[in-house]
Amino acid sequence: NVAPATRAPGGREGPGGPELALLAWGLLPSWAKDPAGLRPINARAEGIAARPMFRDALRRRRALVPADGFYEWTAEGPRKTPWHFRIAGGGPFAFAGIWERRETPGAPPFESFAIVTTGANALVRTVHLRMPVILDAEAEDVWRRTGELSPAELARCLAPFDEARMEAWPVSSWVNAPSREGPRCLEPAG
Repeated sequence: NVAPATRAPGGREGPGGPELALLAWGLLPSWAKDPAGLRPINARAEGIAARPMFRDALRRRRALVPADGFYEWTAEGPRKTPWHFRIAGGGPFAFAGIWERRETPGAPPFESFAIVTTGANALVRTVHLRMPVILDAEAEDVWRRTGELSPAELARCLAPFDEARMEAWPVSSWVNAPSREGPRCLEPAG
């Protein structure tokens, strides 16, 4: 039950090969003047290569953000219902992420990330217009490579995941508190 501003694992290419790092969710660019300023948790796939906030990270600092599902909420009047989305049958997968490292004299480096989002597939669209980019095995291999990706590779990686390979159900609002973990986060609402 990971929430913005908390730390989460991110797989990336390090100096000695693949590594897993604990990153803060909310991208803080290395060039940002105010470390307390805007920290986007998501980076829209549309235009990501051109936006100054994201383009350098997209070129050089891509990450695989491990997950086993994600939540979106529907609003029915003042009440919001959380929905859990996952790969059909369950199991781990990776979101496309980008990361940054900020160096500050006299302090340890601060590493952060954002999840790349795209237009929702037909299943997610019943609840929300956008979704995280879920990478299949082939796209994971492309995303974790170092160096710039071609427009065709980016388009392949950033496409909405196949809705026929996903499932979803409404869950209890118990999940709304990030401190709550465990199987109860997945229990169907009832």
